[in-house]
Amino acid sequence: MAKLAFIGLGVMGYPMAGHLTRAGHQVCVYNRTEAKAAQWVAEYAGSHAPTPREAAMDADFVMVCVGNDDDLRSVVLGEQGAFAGMQVGAVLVDHTTASAQVARELAEQAAKRHLGFLDAPVSGGQAGAQNGALTIMVGGDAATYAKAEPVIQAYARMARLMGEAGSGQLTKMVNQICIAGLVQGLSEALHFAQCAGLDAHGAMEVISKGAAQSWQLENRHKTMLAGEFEHGFAVDWMRKDLSILLAEARSNGAQLPVTALVDQFYADVQSMGGARWDTSSLLARLQGRKQS
Repeated sequence: MAKLAFIGLGVMGYPMAGHLTRAGHQVCVYNRTEAKAAQWVAEYAGSHAPTPREAAMDADFVMVCVGNDDDLRSVVLGEQGAFAGMQVGAVLVDHTTASAQVARELAEQAAKRHLGFLDAPVSGGQAGAQNGALTIMVGGDAATYAKAEPVIQAYARMARLMGEAGSGQLTKMVNQICIAGLVQGLSEALHFAQCAGLDAHGAMEVISKGAAQSWQLENRHKTMLAGEFEHGFAVDWMRKDLSILLAEARSNGAQLPVTALVDQFYADVQSMGGARWDTSSLLARLQGRKQS
């Protein structure tokens, strides 16, 4: 079993780090809020450190799952960052959804230190993290991925190397493009069914057996119709991801008119007071429902 560090104990990182201890690995965690780290240790055993550098000392693998590019740089680079504590040959696996640019930047810095680096954003939401059933899209070199893949499997349903550094983040952008369009389409379908006087639940049950079937339809239509939007990935975080991918599209020439429009719809949800609602709250915008 490996000696690991896990940096970032948010709604995703907390259970992911727990799966690593259950798999038999020795895990030291770091979190900006020390009380959260202490809570994790009380629940899962292991240990916690006061800085990313100290958490990473002597670790074979360092997993990171934080909020954005700036958060990532703050816990990886600098005198107290993870790179400063890592031993030659160790691997940093970044599960943050961030830009491809920062992935390439950190891969370059890792190479200078004779460290491995993988950008490995995840999909599957809080439930996927808790159930150890995440989809993980990875960028980096094949040898480094081969070393890390058995450890990643502790919380993965599917993991795949997509190419060189940055490719994991680019693949996550593809994922978010799909989700944005799917959730808006589902929201419009539910709204139309209600306006037409149909049994919306029945309509979803019927069409879920045909070409309209999707994970979002199967898992979200009931809570959407109930006006329950507390089931995972928040609108604020989705807008962060959409901002990153729309910037990438401007750089590579991709045309994303639907995604750009849905991003503005999420801005409307934020203005309604739904910044912390999950992404299925696009239906609330169509219904003109505000946070109570």
